[in-house]
Amino acid sequence: MATRAQTHTTPLASDSMPIAGVSAEIHTAAIEPPSSTPFLCRRPVRLSLYAFLVLALLLMLGWRFLPGLLDPTFQKHIQSKQVMVGMSREQVLQAWGSPYQTNITHTNEGIRREEWIYEDWQDAANVKHRYLYFEEGVLIGGWYN
Repeated sequence: MATRAQTHTTPLASDSMPIAGVSAEIHTAAIEPPSSTPFLCRRPVRLSLYAFLVLALLLMLGWRFLPGLLDPTFQKHIQSKQVMVGMSREQVLQAWGSPYQTNITHTNEGIRREEWIYEDWQDAANVKHRYLYFEEGVLIGGWYN
């Protein structure tokens, strides 16, 4: 007895036969095309960046005046032997003592400028200098090496 081979084909998912547990309808969501404006050029992003930059600028400008606002008479700085811009000559003398050398000049406008030089001896051969600059009796800056 000869048997004939039977072929059995199964329908594909694309055929009209539904598959159990899968909806026959395919919902296509409307996909929006990407925005034509770059991310950094969008208004909310720009406003956030501008606000951050303005805040950073205000903090940088205000940082210089913060110690003076927290200690308006400089008493804490004098006790810790520190000098700050805005101190008078007397306050600097209380904090650091008298300088090794003083240079006094006057500008064409008649403004009195003073340079105070302090020497810090490390040993017999090494000395470090500190320089303070006053204008009309108020400390305006300084540096040391």
